[in-house]
Amino acid sequence: MTLTVKERLVLALDVDDGETALGLVERLKEYVGVFKVGMQLFTREGPEIIRRIRERGSKVFYDAKYHDIPTTVSRAGRMAVGLGVYIYNVHTLGGYEMMVETAQATRREAGKSGGEKPLILGVTVLTHMNQEILKEVGIERSLEEEVIHLAKLAQRAGLEGVVSSPREIRAIRAACGADFLILTPGIRPPWAEENDQRRRMTPGEAIKSGADFLVVGRPILQARDPVEAAQRILKEMEESIAKC
Repeated sequence: MTLTVKERLVLALDVDDGETALGLVERLKEYVGVFKVGMQLFTREGPEIIRRIRERGSKVFYDAKYHDIPTTVSRAGRMAVGLGVYIYNVHTLGGYEMMVETAQATRREAGKSGGEKPLILGVTVLTHMNQEILKEVGIERSLEEEVIHLAKLAQRAGLEGVVSSPREIRAIRAACGADFLILTPGIRPPWAEENDQRRRMTPGEAIKSGADFLVVGRPILQARDPVEAAQRILKEMEESIAKC
């Protein structure tokens, strides 16, 4: 998949209401390729916020993190097709069967409706987690081993890629190949606060490591001038691409 720099920048709309979110879309759609709607905004506004963003000509990453029995998640995937989302995600820990059924159901629904099939990405290990937290939930593999195991499982199940921290990008790329998509949160420009992301990286570093999509939230949302912040991030991404 060939993407422009703008198409690779995903803004996390982690805000409390639709009007704030739509104001950000209007202000930043010239610089941001995809807007992420997660549980915070979706719980308040429901599916309508996705439709309203799309009406403004922008793509949506529905950060659903589906994790349930195969039948339930595959049906939810079909509904995501109807919403017209560009990307949605599932938890890889839901297992191979869940991912296979969801990928197949999504393809069938897109074919039947004539809509565009969303990219389905598998969430590997959340970016706030470290080795200690993995052990708390009973996972004995090293963090990198667990991420690679889950990424390969997602690829075998027919997902287009994974969501993973920037620290595992190179290992995923080596294990899953050049065409497997990697979307990475935990992006913090050098001038931004670190916040609660343990496994983070700058935009330039993430691009150099091989990420396809970069999710940025607070460094833009909390900036004095969000447009300037987005432009600075795009410039750093462009400079990194030029050096690759």
